Formats: sequence, C-alpha cells, structure tokens
Amino acid sequence: MNFSIEIGPNTDLGTLPNLKDVYITFLPGGDYKETAKKAEELVKKGSNPIPHFPARSIQNNTQLKEYVSMCKDIGVKQVLVIGGSREPVGDFDSSIQLLETGYFEGMKIGIAGHPEGSPDISDSNLEKAMKDKKPYADYIVTQWLLDPQPIIDFISKQTVPVHVGITGPLKITSLIKFANIVGAKNSLNFLKSNFSKALDLMKPRDPNELIGKVKKYSENFHIYTFGGLKETNKWLKENSYV
Repeated sequence: MNFSIEIGPNTDLGTLPNLKDVYITFLPGGDYKETAKKAEELVKKGSNPIPHFPARSIQNNTQLKEYVSMCKDIGVKQVLVIGGSREPVGDFDSSIQLLETGYFEGMKIGIAGHPEGSPDISDSNLEKAMKDKKPYADYIVTQWLLDPQPIIDFISKQTVPVHVGITGPLKITSLIKFANIVGAKNSLNFLKSNFSKALDLMKPRDPNELIGKVKKYSENFHIYTFGGLKETNKWLKENSYV
C-alpha cells in the first residue's frame, strides 16, 4: 500500500513520517509563496512535494502563472488542483478554470473527489465538474471518509486511480466535528450509529478499520492529520507502513 500525507506551510519537517509524497496546503488567507517555500524544502529533503492549487484562493492569472512557474523552477513534479475555500478572492471560482490554462503541462495532476458530496455544491453540479475535470487528471484524491460503501461506489465509476482520503487516529468526538465541517453526511451517520457509547467517543479510531474494507479497490491512501501528526506518525510505525 502507498500512503501520502498532508501538511501546512508551517509544519516542522522534522516531525514528518518517512513518506515520499507530501501534500502542502494553501489555505484561505494564506500566501502561495509560503506553500512554494515548503515545497522547496521538501525537494531538498528528497521528498515529492505536492502543493495545493485552490482556485478560489488565487487572485488572478498573473498570480497563478507565477505560482506554477515558482513550483516548476524548484523541482515540483506534481500538483493537486482544487476549488478550495467557499468564497473566491479573485478571478477564479472553480478548478476547471485553472486546468484549462495549460500551465500545468508536464506535471502530474491530481483533482479532488467527493464520494459523499460537498456542502458547497449540488450533487448534479459536482458530477458535471468531475466530468469536466477528468480529462486533465492523472488521479483523484477523495475527501476523508469513514463509511466504506460510498468510497467503493465512487471508485467503481472512475477511469483514473483514486487515492482514498483517510484520517489519522483521532477521537470519535473530533471526527464528528470535522465530518460536520466538510459535509461528510454518510460518515457522520456512520459515526453516530456505530459509536454511541460515551467510552467509545473518547477512544481514537483506528484507520485500519476502513483500510481493510477498501484496500482491494485502491492501494493508495491519503492521510488528513488535522494536527495530529505525532499520533499519525506513531500509528504508521506501529503498523509497519513506514
């Protein structure tokens, strides 16, 4: 199995698990130059940095072109092109607009997948967006999920590899909070129906529960740590994944 992990521009690289593929966020209000700087540090470290390109956080074509050029110049070979925040800060409001520029030519391109839908877009528009984006994509990274069935159903419909989004070992109470934020409806119901006892809610959930059910459909897993990098690192080592 192959694992990747997601970090922020301010993450201490000394705390990273020994994984080759490292995604770097560019969050609303952030600076793309900080994301590119972290990518450069990772290149020097021998990792494969994969910076986020969130359409709604990029001001205009000039900034996009500069960001792409900066990444190419420091040796970035792979990117994740996404919609990003709810409100656009500039000229772009969807990831397809970035993909259509052609600026990512020569790079491996990942796009976002939402097996459980998104709170920001209707299911029909989401389906159309996926259809429009797929010709540009080398693979898909999904939102993190806990209910295996939507993932299996989603993978069965795709023509490119799917990297399944999972969380690190987090308490059920934390997972419920994050599920509400990202609109993971099925996973939220799954949590509430399977972990109703107070004692269960305080225990970290082992990601292997999900991995075991979907690994025959995909061997690629993308870890969202939500700040729990230490616990995720420990879990990876205990399971001999690194």
